[in-house]
Amino acid sequence: MAKGIWVFVEHKDEKIRKVTFEMLSEARKLADQKGEEVCAVILGNNIGSFVENLGQFGADKVYVLEHEALNQYTTDGFTKAIVNLAKEHQPSIMLYGATVIGKDLSPRVATRLETGLATDCTKIGLDSDGKLIVTRPMYAGKVIADVGFSNDTPQIASIRPNILAVTILSETRKTEIIRLKPDINSGDIRTTIVEIVKTAGEKVDLTEAEIIVSGGRGMKGPENFKILEELADVLGATVGASRAAVDAGWRPQIDQVGQTGKVVSPNLYIACGISGAIQHFAGMGTSKVIVAINKDPEAVIFSKCDYGIVDDLFKVLPILTQELKKLLSDG
Repeated sequence: MAKGIWVFVEHKDEKIRKVTFEMLSEARKLADQKGEEVCAVILGNNIGSFVENLGQFGADKVYVLEHEALNQYTTDGFTKAIVNLAKEHQPSIMLYGATVIGKDLSPRVATRLETGLATDCTKIGLDSDGKLIVTRPMYAGKVIADVGFSNDTPQIASIRPNILAVTILSETRKTEIIRLKPDINSGDIRTTIVEIVKTAGEKVDLTEAEIIVSGGRGMKGPENFKILEELADVLGATVGASRAAVDAGWRPQIDQVGQTGKVVSPNLYIACGISGAIQHFAGMGTSKVIVAINKDPEAVIFSKCDYGIVDDLFKVLPILTQELKKLLSDG
């Protein structure tokens, strides 16, 4: 009989991504309703003791799958390790972050386990039969659907980052650590990591940023994104961009927000020179507060924002940056 709610743990440099804590917190609630345990699943090589902290967010067990072939993420290696473990222990539910890795990994695992997958979910719960039910945007956000699952297990979902609340049960709460070496050989992995190129500077990933300042076609050129960077520095924000700005070569694709870019849910989203096309709104429509700055009073973004400024962004942004700098320094 399938039992247990599993959460896939994303990590880098011994730091766990926030979406993992969000999923663990929600999984704990579901597990208490179902009378099951929460298991975190983390893959890598020589994984340190930082995994012990997962207990305070709700994990009863942590499966630590270690192998030299798992030192860097590969679709084949991670898929095989997780599928084999799932076949052995038969979880009822598996949760992944709707991140670059999660979106790559979860459909592979679902296919191998011959079960369904709901992607980019914004809410999860249980129906009257104790089966997983999720809420997810569809058709570029035009429809918000409640989606149920068949009797096949595990029921798998990927969760949009920055949507669910993080709950710390107790900083002293312990968890059982189970270290395993999965059965993987070189022939199982069809890709090789040749080089990892890091961008200059460290910034919070768009999908987990609390505040995002984004620029669109109205920025008029790559050199003008400097004023967005200055505002972002004051607010502790991350800079994003519309598809038009990325297609023009003004910003790298990693900064793109939208249906074909990253889907974000910050507490504050400031859209500068962005018209508000449905494809862009599909990527940031779940932001808690949306502020739009655009000189076109007919821009679609003004029908979707909480606060709007109809004016030249090149006049507004420097003033806004200076006033916020004064306000925050006084605080």
